[in-house]
Amino acid sequence: MNIITKLPGPLLIFLGACSLSFGGLIVKSFEGATLWQILFWRSLFFSITVLAFLIISYRRKTFKAFKDSGLPGFVGGIILSFGFCGYVFAMYNTTVANTNFIISLQILFLAVFGYFFLKEKISAITLTSIILAMTGVLLMVGNSLTPGELSGNLAAFTMPITFAILIIIVRKFPTVDMVPAQFVAGICSCLIGYFLSTKIMISPHDIFLGFLAGCFQVGLGFIFITTGARTTPSAMVGIIMLSESVLGPIWAFVFVSERPSMYGLIGGAIILFAVLIQFYSLLSKNKKSISH
Repeated sequence: MNIITKLPGPLLIFLGACSLSFGGLIVKSFEGATLWQILFWRSLFFSITVLAFLIISYRRKTFKAFKDSGLPGFVGGIILSFGFCGYVFAMYNTTVANTNFIISLQILFLAVFGYFFLKEKISAITLTSIILAMTGVLLMVGNSLTPGELSGNLAAFTMPITFAILIIIVRKFPTVDMVPAQFVAGICSCLIGYFLSTKIMISPHDIFLGFLAGCFQVGLGFIFITTGARTTPSAMVGIIMLSESVLGPIWAFVFVSERPSMYGLIGGAIILFAVLIQFYSLLSKNKKSISH
């Protein structure tokens, strides 16, 4: 179809994770735009980017690509739009570190959803990882003393849940291109931002940031991830996506001097330890399969 589909799936996932990792930095750099204005412009440019990608890829068969994605693509898009809304809300109301650490839970949601919907068994190590990760998140969220920060942390949960659902759908239908689902997600998020904003126009500076976020950060990020996930095991997708959780707080600290709280760091460290256990488990399985 295009040069992107010829790249290795894990590489595409990594490139997508790197793109998404700049989300917190961009949201924190807006000057005067409100939460819903950011969501509108980010989603607008995201939708345009995805549509342009589909037209370049399919040309006259673009409409057929939407039709082929069918109900799974439509449902996946609607669900993902809630994740987009939750992500912007979280970045607007809590720290980048907290948001990214919570997003790292997607590897564990992928394991749980894979068990129920793809019949993938949950090992004792995975169960231990889930318990550890939930402990870290409870520590992080429980330390949120202000209602705004608490609501931001809770909203961040929508992203790993909706992302995991999208990946499960992609894995369930590997022969179907789910990029059209992202266009559905972008349009839905754009409409939500439009109706919840008192006014749409913002400064040229903030519109440019919306362009960067929608086109390069989220647009290319999700195109890479959705395409790469078709040939990459769910567990591996979750592990590679940890790059976003590690890089996101680094960009925020380096460029906007946002320092995460001590409890946030401790909770995040527990979460990362949990997913490292998953990573070690996967490596062990790969070594055994190679030896046999």
